[in-house]
Amino acid sequence: MAKPKLAVVKMTGCAGCQMEVLRIEDKLLDLVGAIDMAYFYMATSANRHGPYDVALVEGSVSTPRELRELKELRERSKLLIALGDCACTGCLPSIVNWVPPQESAKVYERFLEIHSKKESFQKVYPLSAHVRVDLELRGCPPHRDTILEALKGALLGIKPFLREHPVCVECKMKENVCLLVCEGRPCMGPVTAAGCGAACPSNGRVCEGCYGPMSDANASSLAEILAKRCGLSKEDLIGKFRKYAGLMPAFSKEAGGAI
Repeated sequence: MAKPKLAVVKMTGCAGCQMEVLRIEDKLLDLVGAIDMAYFYMATSANRHGPYDVALVEGSVSTPRELRELKELRERSKLLIALGDCACTGCLPSIVNWVPPQESAKVYERFLEIHSKKESFQKVYPLSAHVRVDLELRGCPPHRDTILEALKGALLGIKPFLREHPVCVECKMKENVCLLVCEGRPCMGPVTAAGCGAACPSNGRVCEGCYGPMSDANASSLAEILAKRCGLSKEDLIGKFRKYAGLMPAFSKEAGGAI
């Protein structure tokens, strides 16, 4: 019986999510034994073009070439999984959607000569804006256990359990001191989906919201608390909600409005 074919493909992103796939480490060899690693430039030089049973796609779509490749990949893949925030929500690259070109030009001395500028849409959107996505694995990057759970689910034909409750639940289970209530620090945990194991608060850092909105997130209420209790300015609040998931409907108002 032929093994299911897996493709790991990168679009606009930092490649950190692909690194997290490799970080499965101790389970990776077992995984390789169960699947045919058909396309994964970080892991093999014997890459083959589809069709694939499962395609993990990292990154958002920012160029006509990526859009064409994504549509072709969708046609050649039984299951297409968005891997990480750039693929699911647009993440950091999507901040460009709110930045006027003249502001971007201040960063680069020869802005008009940048190759990516010339071929870019000048807008960045998640995969779901262009094609049907079967599963979204959020996080910057997604936790390795979440990736492994999704791949096992794909092999078994079952939907993996993805947490939709807030990071606060994971924080409480670890008996962390609440950084927002007790220390008045601007934590995004109350509106952010769990799955990271409260990694940042467990190390004394506020949640930055990299898993995107939880189910039924009350972003306007948290924004009011962050302004009153933590002293964040309107500009600070926009940055907070825009950083990882400003394109998501649950955060778009606080992120400066739809674009």
